[in-house]
Amino acid sequence: MRPDALCGLLAEPDRLQAFAAVVLGAGTPTEVAQRAGLPPREAVRCVRRLAEGGLLDTGTDGRLTAVAGAFKDAVRESRPEPPGEPLDPDRDRAAVLRVFVRDGRLVTIPVPRAKRRVVLEHIVTVFEPGVRYPERAVDALLRAWYDDHASLRRYLVDENLMQRADGVYWRSGGPVDVG
Repeated sequence: MRPDALCGLLAEPDRLQAFAAVVLGAGTPTEVAQRAGLPPREAVRCVRRLAEGGLLDTGTDGRLTAVAGAFKDAVRESRPEPPGEPLDPDRDRAAVLRVFVRDGRLVTIPVPRAKRRVVLEHIVTVFEPGVRYPERAVDALLRAWYDDHASLRRYLVDENLMQRADGVYWRSGGPVDVG
C-alpha cells in the first residue's frame, strides 16, 4: 500500500477513531461504535472501508484485528533508492545488503537464514571460482569484511558456498559474474 493511500484511509476522523478502537481491542463493529463514540451505522461503514483498504482484517474467530504490517509495508514500498550504485541488481537483495553492509564492511551477521544467505552470497564473490586458497588467505579476505572472520568462514562452508579440505578452501557456490 502506498503511504498516501494509507494516510487517506486514516485522514477522516471517524475512520481514525474506528481504527484506534480496533487497535485498543474492539473486535466487532458494535464494540467499535461503543469505544469510538460513533453511531453504529457509521462504525460499520468505517470498518468496511478500513477492511477494504487493508488496515483491518477479520481473524479466524471472526473478530476484527488491525493489520499493523501495512504501515511497515507502506514505508518499505515508498523508500527511495539510496544514492550510489546498489549492491545487487535485485531490489529485495539490495535492500538486505543495504542493512547489513556499510562502507564495504559487514555490520553484523544476519540471524534470519534467508538474509544471512543473501549477505554470504555477496561476500563469497571475492573468491575466484576454481582457485584454491590457503586458510590464511581466506582469513585475510574475510577479515576485510568482518572482524569475526572465523564465524564468517564457518557460515560460508555451512551454506555450501565454500568447501575445505586439509586447510585449503575453494569457492563452491554463489553467483558468478560472466560478463
